[in-house]
Amino acid sequence: MNNKILILILIVIFSINNVIADNHDVGEKDILEKAKEINEKIKKQQAEKQSTISAEIGGEEPLPLNDPFVGDASLGGATTMSVGAASGEERSEMSLYNFKLVAIMTGEYESFVSLINATGEIVTLQMNEELSPGVKLIGLNPGRAVFEKGPESFLVINFKNQIKETSEPF
Repeated sequence: MNNKILILILIVIFSINNVIADNHDVGEKDILEKAKEINEKIKKQQAEKQSTISAEIGGEEPLPLNDPFVGDASLGGATTMSVGAASGEERSEMSLYNFKLVAIMTGEYESFVSLINATGEIVTLQMNEELSPGVKLIGLNPGRAVFEKGPESFLVINFKNQIKETSEPF
């Protein structure tokens, strides 16, 4: 008799456990359905807000962003003051005449200069590095950089973007 009662109790426990587990699965499904409904409502609200914003803006075009580090070059107004510039040299993409001086960094052991071109590309050179074949950085002062162009020919660029070709480096 004890065995029959024990078996009956176990059957009741397992059946109650299954009912609770089924209800738990139903609860999870309800939560998922509610989450989907909330997600759809949010998407509708965002679409309504976007259409309202578009209606308020109308046909206006956004203004173009200018890069503050490029300066006048981004507006097409790049100006270069040069003295004695060779026309073939100005056409070369890596010519000093196509760059502006933006930074001079000097240290005890190393010194660098940063130049920027009209497209916003920054080139950083270390002392004795070449910008283009035959144009090598040889000296830095607080306001200018000196490049060696040939045996007796030097190019000096300053922060006003004035490029001078001289026979003496300093």
